[in-house]
Amino acid sequence: MTALSPEQLRFSVAPMMDWTDRHCRVIHRLMSRRARLYTEMVTAQAVIRGDRQRLIGFDAVEHPVALQLGGNDPALLAQAARIGADFGYDEINLNCGCPSDRVQGGAFGACLMREPALVGDCVAAMKAAVAIPVTVKCRIGVDDQDPEAALEALTRAVTGAGVDALIVHARKAWLQGLSPKENREIPPLDYDRAYRLKAAHQGLPIAINGGIRAPEEWAGHLAHLDGVMIGREAYQNPEILLRVDPLLFGEDAPVADAFAMLEALEPHLARYVEAGGRLHAFTRHLVGLFPGRPGARQFRRHLAEHCVAAGAGLADLRAAVAHVSRHDAIRAA
Repeated sequence: MTALSPEQLRFSVAPMMDWTDRHCRVIHRLMSRRARLYTEMVTAQAVIRGDRQRLIGFDAVEHPVALQLGGNDPALLAQAARIGADFGYDEINLNCGCPSDRVQGGAFGACLMREPALVGDCVAAMKAAVAIPVTVKCRIGVDDQDPEAALEALTRAVTGAGVDALIVHARKAWLQGLSPKENREIPPLDYDRAYRLKAAHQGLPIAINGGIRAPEEWAGHLAHLDGVMIGREAYQNPEILLRVDPLLFGEDAPVADAFAMLEALEPHLARYVEAGGRLHAFTRHLVGLFPGRPGARQFRRHLAEHCVAAGAGLADLRAAVAHVSRHDAIRAA
């Protein structure tokens, strides 16, 4: 049995295209030992045929980390899942929620909400290929589907295939008429639908995603479900992750604050830059630090003007941070 335990599922950071790359995940890991991290969605074909190290390589510090796959071919997904397991991922997740034009063209992502039997076949194939947990992230339905029937059909199909957990983005996806960004904001949230799903499937670990922001909201969802997954809030205000370990696991955060996180990040940055990488690969994920604090605007401006250059290094990041720390020192005095 590989099902995720309630503790493993309790808190996670959502897979987000163009955001949750390996550099972002290192930053997030430095602020929470316990949060489960997810890759950006990678198609099964890309994993099989592409530059695997570039696409799915990761740093060992990221554990526990899950690989999210996109696709609709059971055999290809099984092959990609096996590759991900061999790379050392802790979980393979199937995307059944992305509404982008790209996934619609390939008939996967949120389109799979219309094909519960196929999703079950995909899960069964991946389960047969790997010994690590196989999970599904879905919507409550698409377009004119009845969320009660659509989500129940998908859940029954994946449960029958042995899925180890289900992560429900608690809103519909509209495949026609709304952009991917609008699909994250316009369709109304229906947390109660996810709660009812859990009540009907007590043995299935279920986490909820969608519109969850303040830490004060987490406990309310966990009273009904096994886990909470946050997305944009974790990216746009990453310091929120400092609350995860104390609030949900009764443990101290790995670092005291964002300044300490940046100090802990420096060895990773130094190795990456020395190997020929650009500082901007990391610093583009730091613009959400220090929200509302004196000097935050200057910090962001310095990142944008000085940390994007090919030769930028640690000194440039430290100079950006100094805009905020200088204000903190003045306030402390």
